[in-house]
Amino acid sequence: MEEKKLDVKSIIGFVLIFGILLGWMYLRQPSKEELEAEKAKQEQLAAAEKKAEEAKQQPSQNQSKPSLNLNDSTAVANYKSAIGAFGFTEATNGTTVLENDVLYLVIANKGGQIVEAKMKEFVTFDSIPVYLVKDGNADFGISFSTTDNRTLATQDLYFEPNLTKSGDNQVLSMKARVATNQFLEFRYEMKPKDYLVDFTVRSQGLGSVVNSSKEVDLKWDLKGIRHNKSVRYENRYTRLTYNHEDGKISKLSENSDLDEETEEEVKWLSYRQHFFSSILATDKPFSTAAISSKNLVEEESRSIRYTKDYSAKMPLSLQGGEFNQSMYWYYGPTDVDVLSSYEKEDKYKDLDLVESIPFGWGIFGWINRYVFTPLFGLLSSFLPYGIAIIVMTIMVRLALSPVTYKSYLSQAKMKVLKPEITELNEKYKDNAMKKQQETMKLYNKAGVSPMSGCVPALLQLPIFYALFMFFPTSFMLRQKPFLWAEDLSSYDTIFELPFSIPFYGDHVSLFPILASIAIFFYMTLTTGQTMQMQQQPGMPNMKFIMYLSPIMMLFFFNNYASGLSLYYFISNLITIFIMLAIKNYIINEDKIHAQIQENKKKPKKENRFQRKMREMMEEAEAQKNTGKRR
Repeated sequence: MEEKKLDVKSIIGFVLIFGILLGWMYLRQPSKEELEAEKAKQEQLAAAEKKAEEAKQQPSQNQSKPSLNLNDSTAVANYKSAIGAFGFTEATNGTTVLENDVLYLVIANKGGQIVEAKMKEFVTFDSIPVYLVKDGNADFGISFSTTDNRTLATQDLYFEPNLTKSGDNQVLSMKARVATNQFLEFRYEMKPKDYLVDFTVRSQGLGSVVNSSKEVDLKWDLKGIRHNKSVRYENRYTRLTYNHEDGKISKLSENSDLDEETEEEVKWLSYRQHFFSSILATDKPFSTAAISSKNLVEEESRSIRYTKDYSAKMPLSLQGGEFNQSMYWYYGPTDVDVLSSYEKEDKYKDLDLVESIPFGWGIFGWINRYVFTPLFGLLSSFLPYGIAIIVMTIMVRLALSPVTYKSYLSQAKMKVLKPEITELNEKYKDNAMKKQQETMKLYNKAGVSPMSGCVPALLQLPIFYALFMFFPTSFMLRQKPFLWAEDLSSYDTIFELPFSIPFYGDHVSLFPILASIAIFFYMTLTTGQTMQMQQQPGMPNMKFIMYLSPIMMLFFFNNYASGLSLYYFISNLITIFIMLAIKNYIINEDKIHAQIQENKKKPKKENRFQRKMREMMEEAEAQKNTGKRR
């Protein structure tokens, strides 16, 4: 009875602490004027650091190429001499805009490539529009040889733009001509309210100009632009993903300084930048692709502008000496709703662009994609996002409550057997083998398995890992606030440190602190009974683990999504209530003890594994005794 009172007092104290913390956070909320002043200060700081970084970082290949001075007649003449027949096209600088309600693209005359791609509905952490292509961070082009022994690259050619309409679609034709009716064309077609742009590379009358016996290569480079306040956290989910060999999804390393691969039958390449992706897809898979990903982030710094440097090189096959490759550009959010919508269109359903989202592998990814993603989408459609997380957490814990019951029941049985196990430990304290053998016999007679408490924990691992991938990568949570957290997809901050602590960071997040407190109380309940039993030789120190786990969680989750920390806080809090209810109102230790004594009276038939283990232990004991006699 005294134990029950103690448990109730503990949980009441914990609830009071939580209430005080929430009240403290509410009272210390800054005013509207303070928020605006802080925002202006941060914007000024970000602008200054961005300017310094732009001056410091190396320009991309596209930036480093010298531009042609069109007012210099000698330079223009030399340029036309270098490009041969393509000098027929008049060299004029300029750009053309393709724009709909969600996407803004700028295509340059020189190179005919996209030089700016802006998301019209999204901003970065510092309220700047999200750009996927800007300031020369991307370079796209095709290199080929001509019949007069020149090696050309489309990045050096000038294209003539022609913008027209096809129904509601905008069509931009960029042509590099060698004669009036002979040309290389880049054709862009943009649909209303769509992130996917049809892109065709074709030619007419170039059979006698392009040397089809030489290699023709398509090359696409891109540096991922930073969008989040923590560049290391963003970089963890910035990765090159690709579809190859008839639907196989693979990724390059997100951590190594440089990762390179050569793959076959590549259907699409995704240069993912955490919540946004730049994707190049094709109807006819590229026969091979030499791809690479270089990490540009070494440490956390506000001055870092780029996360990774991606590169891909694919050969193009000519048809009758002419270019003819149908492709697609996708510049948009890594959002399951957007990417899965293309599966409903016959033209795009075979692309499987939704597979570029990092749901996780195997059963974990399946749970994430088909259980948690639609469930959270449903809840967040009528609830605030933070409340939706709490409701989903309650649903998950209630669904797992039978597993929690089994786990606690096993612990209760072990607690009932404690006096007998203590007696065996004392009786055979000088004979570890015999002590282990007799302990196993006791477990067998009582119908108790020391592993039965581990199995429920293992059953929860798929849920744990699926949620671990869901919260940091779910686009639905991006920039969604809750209480003091400004963005549930990133860490919350209640205090900025003037220095950085290794493995912890330069800020203090409150949700990980609350989650660590909750896990401490949870482990006090779950490991308390184990600690009451005499420590077995070779077994881990449970008291040490009880203190270590919350500290590890505090350090580990300080830089993770606040939505994930919120989930673990609520999850452990609910589990504590469930376990207290099971302990105080469902499980009766006297009845368990009576049941165990009844089990001892029944004849127990050993299974094959138990018999084998007993024989091995008896054999080891016999060999030990023989050695002693000798």
